[in-house]
Amino acid sequence: MPLARYALYTQNIDIYVAPTWDCGDTWQATMQHVAREGGYWVIDCATALEASDIPTDIPYFDKLFPNKDEWINPGDVVIYKPFGGICAGPMRREKGFLTAEINVEEARASRRKFDASGHYACPDVFSLSVDRQMKPPVAFFD
Repeated sequence: MPLARYALYTQNIDIYVAPTWDCGDTWQATMQHVAREGGYWVIDCATALEASDIPTDIPYFDKLFPNKDEWINPGDVVIYKPFGGICAGPMRREKGFLTAEINVEEARASRRKFDASGHYACPDVFSLSVDRQMKPPVAFFD
C-alpha cells in the first residue's frame, strides 16, 4: 500500500508499528524496505502461534492440527532501525517480549539522507489528497 505509506511519511512519523499475521523472509524484507524508505523505526509484531495454543474442543481439531507441535505461525517479531538495519530480533518460533532502546533522533537524521515525502517527492509534479472524513465501509448506488 505505497500511497497509504506515503501519507504516513508526510506526517514525519518516527515509529511505525505493524501488527500482522505475515511472517517469513519476504515479509521481513518488506518491513526492512519500509524502514529504509520511510526513514523510521519499524516494530513488526507478528503472531507466534502453535497448534498447542488452539483449544482442543473446536470442531475437527484433530483433523486440522494432527501435529500438536506444529507452528501455525512462527512469529518473526523484529525491530528495524531507520534506513533498514536490524535493531532486535527476529524472534522466530519463540514466544516472549522483544525489547530494544530506540532513539527517535535516528529516524529524523535518516530522513536527511532520503526523504520520500520531502525533497524527493517532486510536489511540483505529483500530489496526493487524503480525505480524513468518516465514510461508511460500503456505498451502494443504483
